[in-house]
Amino acid sequence: MADAAMRQPVSGAEPQFLLVRLGSLGDIVHALPAAAALRDTFPGARIDWIVERKWRRVLEGNADLSNVISAERGSAGGISATVRRLRSAKYTCAIDFQGLYKSALLAFASGAPRRIGFQSSYAREGLAALCYTERVNPRGPHKVDHNLTLAEYAGARQGTPRFPLAILPEDDERVTRELGAHNLREFFVLNPGGGWRSKCWPAARYGELHRKLAERRGWRGVISFGPGENDLAEEVIAAAGDPAPVAIALELGPLMALLRRARFVVSADTGPLHLASALGAPVVGLYGPTDPARNGPHAAADIVVRNPRFSETTYARGASYSPAMLSITTEQVMEAIERRVGLRR
Repeated sequence: MADAAMRQPVSGAEPQFLLVRLGSLGDIVHALPAAAALRDTFPGARIDWIVERKWRRVLEGNADLSNVISAERGSAGGISATVRRLRSAKYTCAIDFQGLYKSALLAFASGAPRRIGFQSSYAREGLAALCYTERVNPRGPHKVDHNLTLAEYAGARQGTPRFPLAILPEDDERVTRELGAHNLREFFVLNPGGGWRSKCWPAARYGELHRKLAERRGWRGVISFGPGENDLAEEVIAAAGDPAPVAIALELGPLMALLRRARFVVSADTGPLHLASALGAPVVGLYGPTDPARNGPHAAADIVVRNPRFSETTYARGASYSPAMLSITTEQVMEAIERRVGLRR
């Protein structure tokens, strides 16, 4: 467990930090406050973050970071070049927020004399902890709190978590064009995907929800979906009837711009939900097998819909809809939306 007496800033010159969190989207978002805490404590420090190339856009424009490094792992030459770059930076401290062999090995390969990570009982791959010089038992209920524990162990002061996310002008312009093409000004976002099917809400329920919102409030929605999720978007549209929601496939930058503009966002426990909450969009999160105290939207005003009577917390990646998610009704979600946007108390 982290000892308060041990969590001291590096003495002498400003420290040189390497942050390791390669993916995925929601987990990167949950690590942003840890980087912010380090920057607030060490304003002159070098703070680099290594991440998988496909998630790099989340970190671009983040003023808390000195450099964003793409992890090149597709070939032996790419791996070698990445390791050389890390070692040449002469980091004084590497912090692994991921707890996998691949992330721990990058922290180790950096040559940093201090390597901080989670203790083996918490890390997803327990033996990864062998690569660290300091192993930390996280505090607090939420993943954001857990990541902040590592930053505090490296010397960061506690403060209000912040989530720096930069919207580029070209991404905003792209979204403006897309919405204009569909004559949309005010809209909400439905995100039916979610990685593992067992933590998703059925696409047909999203369609039913859209139909009820259109009938009762006159609202129209946009479907957010990623690669390989076209069938989910089509199923939502088929179930929604007329007027149908608009399906817009967006890269990560424009997605951020879209979520920031949304009247509200409805999603299961997945990356776009956490991104939307961090951007300040009102969020209604649908939860079943995963624990919202640990993985829920971080903003205090956001609302979670979960039926504990049907829910057993598990992070097993089930291939079919779970009873817990199937137990959530559209009326429950409607009520949560109306509370979140201030139409019901």
